[in-house]
Amino acid sequence: MNRRHFVWKLAGRELLLGERTLLMGVLNVTPDSFSDGGKYFDPDRAFARAVELEEQGADIIDIGAESTKPGSERVSEAEELRRLVPVLKRLRGKLTVPISVDTYKSAVAEKALEYGAALINDPSGLTFDAQLARVAAKHDAGLIITHMRGTPETWAKLAPLKDVLGTILKDLDASTHRAVRSGVDRARIAIDPGLGFGKRKEQNAEILARLSELAAMEFPLVLGPSRKSFLSQTENASEAFLQCATAAAVTASILGGAHVVRVHDVVEMKAAALLADQVLNSAGTSDNSAYRAVPPRSGGSAFRK
Repeated sequence: MNRRHFVWKLAGRELLLGERTLLMGVLNVTPDSFSDGGKYFDPDRAFARAVELEEQGADIIDIGAESTKPGSERVSEAEELRRLVPVLKRLRGKLTVPISVDTYKSAVAEKALEYGAALINDPSGLTFDAQLARVAAKHDAGLIITHMRGTPETWAKLAPLKDVLGTILKDLDASTHRAVRSGVDRARIAIDPGLGFGKRKEQNAEILARLSELAAMEFPLVLGPSRKSFLSQTENASEAFLQCATAAAVTASILGGAHVVRVHDVVEMKAAALLADQVLNSAGTSDNSAYRAVPPRSGGSAFRK
């Protein structure tokens, strides 16, 4: 697998993708997220955690103020902003890495970008709020379009997809065209097949096995395998088990062509990513037609302002 290189344009900066995998550190400022709900609900603790994630090696900090775990209920715009804005205010100007905000609401995205976010990570793939793409375009922000089937409340009731990759490709193609029609530059868009988002357990392994098929869409590829329920082989998997399973999924994602992996455990997944990058880069000469090669993590930065 030769991973294509991209210049991913965000609000106020660019990220160089392809030479090494970038790590998106997850920061949940929610009381009910599946992995760390309530741990960083306090704005001061969230601020400290964001700084820690950057120090550990995160290239992007992804802040979410509404849980999308299976069975979770939606929260109001006002509540999401109540959780999010104090954290963004504290972080403004305090990080060197870009901030992403995980939201499907256009009004929340608007405020997040006003308070310094460079990127919007829409878990709904522009299916919940059609105005979100216009907000991203207005602010020249980056946009991750994630494939979601149904809603977290209905995932357990959904039948298996008959053609999981075919459906994902078709839906993401429609969503990316919708974004471009709304004024978003293609160079600002990345796609995510949405592991666990309405897919049956065994279908997530199929997605990982066939990631290279998404390369035909010619967008940067983001994967979020970290601590997802499909990784667990038992009902009460230990923390160590989930970390090992996540590392395996991160490695599979990278070898399948992922440019960015969204993770909770940055230190541990950095080790997995470094080895996976070495394997990937040893497999052949990458297509570097999009930009000059970027130094590896130990010797350079992925950022360009």
